[in-house]
Amino acid sequence: MMKRLLAVWHARNLEFLRDRPTLLFTLLLPLGLVVSMGFIFGGPPRPLFTVGVLGSRVDAHANPFLHERYVRFVPVHDETAGLDRVTHQRIDLLLDLAGTVRYWVNTDSPKGYIVEKLLIASDPGARRQPVTGQAVRYVDWLFPGILAMNMMFSCLFGVGYVVLRYRKSGFLKRLHATPLSAFEFLTAQVLSRLSLIVFVTIVLYVLIAAIIHFHSAGSIALLLLLAVIGSLSMIALGLTIAARFASEELVGGLLNLLTWPMMLLSGVWFSIEGSPRWVQWVAAIFPLTQVTDAARAVMLDGAGIRRIIPNLIYLAVTTLVFLAFGAWSFRWRVD
Repeated sequence: MMKRLLAVWHARNLEFLRDRPTLLFTLLLPLGLVVSMGFIFGGPPRPLFTVGVLGSRVDAHANPFLHERYVRFVPVHDETAGLDRVTHQRIDLLLDLAGTVRYWVNTDSPKGYIVEKLLIASDPGARRQPVTGQAVRYVDWLFPGILAMNMMFSCLFGVGYVVLRYRKSGFLKRLHATPLSAFEFLTAQVLSRLSLIVFVTIVLYVLIAAIIHFHSAGSIALLLLLAVIGSLSMIALGLTIAARFASEELVGGLLNLLTWPMMLLSGVWFSIEGSPRWVQWVAAIFPLTQVTDAARAVMLDGAGIRRIIPNLIYLAVTTLVFLAFGAWSFRWRVD
């Protein structure tokens, strides 16, 4: 028995080592993730809090509070826009230094609570102003991102591994003998997965709404439209990976390479409001960022279709691009 076990163990090791792309990717993926995340989040100590200061610029001599460490101070030109950012926890506190020092803080924000204590310790005379509009809880802010992230995993891994299994089992080889084109096959896969993802998302939305009663100010129909177009974009993205490769390890590595940066940089767990501009530009490329931002605009701000139309257009264009590229690079056979 041990001899047979060792023979299979040896054969599987040789199979993996001879798959040069998979072996190379297995070594480079964690290295690339560590280096890139270290480059993005490393360097000198980063601010823990973001405070908006009304005015065109931040004068460090205007108030002792502006010398606090680990607090990023950003100029805010418009009070209404600043209050909106405080309400939705994009910044932790809004400060007005013109005349009597005033500030606005979301009382449901843990970071806002701490930065308010720092402000009062530096300037006990600062006056708190009521935040206009309904304060958004962290769970309200987080919920759209969680739903979008769940859609991302279902889209990328649900489609990628199915197509890979079809190719390895020879099912695609048999389909190749039929009049079915690659574009027709991929489109059918997209529509099939889309119906399942939309159904699951609707069920989750209803169940979670019944449990935690999250804030949702916008149109349900608009959210459904966003879910459909966003799912199409991420499904098509997953198909571009599965369309060409036949190695499970390589496909799994490539899908992880897509999901990890999207989870960290798309603002699912925390706002990237205070991040460097180039990080925000990179994040805007990801379909998950577009879906999350648009969903939060609809659910938290009650935004209409005019406000999120750029997100919808971007997702629709990427769907067509990914699907066309997948059809062009599609392989029916393993070899």
